[in-house]
Amino acid sequence: MSGKDRLPIFPSRGALMVVKNRLASAQRGHDLLKQKSEVLEMRFRQILSNIFAMKSLMGEVMKEAAFSMTEAKFATGDFGQIVLENATQAQMKILTRREDVAGVSLPVFEVIQDGADVYELIGLSRGGEKISKLKQNYQNAVKLLVDLATQQTAFLKLDDIVKTTNRRVNAIEYFVIPRIERTLTYIISELDEMEREDFYRLKKIRDKKMAKAQIDLLVGENLGDSSEEM
Repeated sequence: MSGKDRLPIFPSRGALMVVKNRLASAQRGHDLLKQKSEVLEMRFRQILSNIFAMKSLMGEVMKEAAFSMTEAKFATGDFGQIVLENATQAQMKILTRREDVAGVSLPVFEVIQDGADVYELIGLSRGGEKISKLKQNYQNAVKLLVDLATQQTAFLKLDDIVKTTNRRVNAIEYFVIPRIERTLTYIISELDEMEREDFYRLKKIRDKKMAKAQIDLLVGENLGDSSEEM
């Protein structure tokens, strides 16, 4: 095992505990990121489905709005100049809020009706029903466009975040955790080798002590025999 395949750490009991804790943290982090990725991907697929549905509906809504414009002009004549004269402020405004999805903040756009209808006098003489229908159809179109903008903005942001999260998950799963596991294996093998060396060294010391004790015993016995003869 080369040094590049594991963490640069000296094998010891303390290092063993540190690496075990690091492995547990990496596994917990991987699990949390995996769960986050799954939640984001689920929301991503839902948003993608919403975009397809809205784009399919958009054609019908815009066609209905354009057709109601033709009907209103046919019933009331050209009212473009009146609209321009009364266009002093926006009747529909957009508010922005944030929605949290698995720790990711997504923008949400909402349409609100602000102020009185400055075009309410248009169509009083004739074609009032057609004008009301025209305004309602274009309000529906604007709301749908804003909803579609919300979905597409969230889609782009989630697409980037999902890719980043998946890269982190893969990095932890295929690089960080295996590297820590190899380091753990290395430390355990080195500690086992140290224990075998210590055992062998202690055994040699014990054997030498026993041999020395036997020699001392024999020397003592020989000295005793010599004293008796004298």
